Amino acid sequence: MLLVAALGSACAAPSGDAGGGTGAPPNPAAGQPRQQAQGASGALNAYVAKVRKQRAARALAAKKWGLDRPPLEAPAPPAVKPKITTRKGFETDGEGLPPVFTTVPTKEKVVFLTIDDGAEKDPALLRMMNELRIPYSAFLSDYLVKEDYGYFKKMQNAGVSLHNHTLNHRYMPGLSYAAQKREICGMQDTIQKRYGKRPPLFRPPYGNYNEDTLRAAKECGVKAVPLWAAEAFPDRMEWREWDRDLHPGDIVLTHFRGKEDWKGTMPDMIRRVMKTITAKGYAVAKLEDYV
Repeated sequence: MLLVAALGSACAAPSGDAGGGTGAPPNPAAGQPRQQAQGASGALNAYVAKVRKQRAARALAAKKWGLDRPPLEAPAPPAVKPKITTRKGFETDGEGLPPVFTTVPTKEKVVFLTIDDGAEKDPALLRMMNELRIPYSAFLSDYLVKEDYGYFKKMQNAGVSLHNHTLNHRYMPGLSYAAQKREICGMQDTIQKRYGKRPPLFRPPYGNYNEDTLRAAKECGVKAVPLWAAEAFPDRMEWREWDRDLHPGDIVLTHFRGKEDWKGTMPDMIRRVMKTITAKGYAVAKLEDYV
């Protein structure tokens, strides 16, 4: 806690004076070797300088990509992940199935950005998200991703988690249990083969599911089924809730799409959604830190 308090004070200090004083190392406490105190002070000052450099780079990136101001920085992830339960009204009769939810239980002013399917493979999106340091999660369908597995490998290498959106993006309630299991487990196998890990999260196409979907997902190793509370497009936002607003922990959906399908590019969509999120006082956090 003392380090956090010191860091907060240091980060607020004027440029060039990270300690808020003359810049000289503080006097050591009684019994503390001066060399140890100087080492701790030097490490703190180096970290503060690193944070300032990152913030400056983010501000320049925001200007480059047409944002009014840089995205807000998310708080540190929770030490213990919140308990996720199925949203009221989204239940099935089955017990012990992966929870279905649209919002993560948290009091922090954070939301989570998720991108579905994999149709558009815009290199500008990768550059934009890396430069702005915006976390997001991808829910992939193999019939689109297989056109260029390498694009999503670059995404994964940048720290993005890749999750399951089925092999062929079928309407799941219209399929038998066995067919649903093939769609979900098949995509688990593909992601493991191509990207080295079976994902814990699954999103059914169109947000449609039944008890068989959730039973199959559980059998395939899925731990949770995040849906969404808002959806982003280049020219608008659409809302699930009656108040047409963001709430702490809301999941925001968008898609890998371009001008052939939208009134804009993927960077246009990111500009729209980030202006909305930032203007409402929210930061984008990493979904996997909370779920």
